[in-house]
Amino acid sequence: MTSNGTSPSAPHVVVLDYGFGNVRSAVRALERAGAQVELTADRTRACDCDGLVVPGVGAFQSCVEGIRSVRGHEVIGRRLAGGRPVLGICVGLQVLFEHGVENGVDSEGLGEWPGVVERLEAPVVPHMGWNTVDVPDGSVLFRGVEQERFYFVHSYGVRRWLLETKGRTQPPRVTWAEYAGDRFVAAVENGPLSATQFHPEKSGEAGAALLRNWVASL
Repeated sequence: MTSNGTSPSAPHVVVLDYGFGNVRSAVRALERAGAQVELTADRTRACDCDGLVVPGVGAFQSCVEGIRSVRGHEVIGRRLAGGRPVLGICVGLQVLFEHGVENGVDSEGLGEWPGVVERLEAPVVPHMGWNTVDVPDGSVLFRGVEQERFYFVHSYGVRRWLLETKGRTQPPRVTWAEYAGDRFVAAVENGPLSATQFHPEKSGEAGAALLRNWVASL
């Protein structure tokens, strides 16, 4: 066993350390899910690990700048080109889209998916608390927890899914949630690239099960 109690044969997961995100709780949750976890901005370690986690809390533009400052966008692109798993969490999901609009400012994202992150159309934001989600058939991330609730804290989201799926052998699986009548993307599973708008590390046993599913898939 390693010092954190995981098996030496457990998947090696890197949590990208670029100065944003609730990284310590994510590290602990991933360790409990059975991974050997390393918090680092080292490009070689991030490229070579079994799974890369991109956390994010705060403003869209600031997170994108932080990721680019450690050349994380290059790491993500290189991993996905090789079919190697990446998991985004919260703003770590948002930055994977083309654009984010906050306070009238349109910022460029990492562009892995088409679409815009925009303010939720709800009378009160942030959306903070537990929500059920609408999971598509065949989900790997949500296997066994399709009917459970997950913990959200956000004021912005992706309200339209724009990626063309026609002709794809394995179209992306998009999970949705709703807050105050406004529907938004809660999670995406797209080949090696997955992401959640909610915080699995704050979502109790349901979130722990989701992380176990992801770690087991590595």
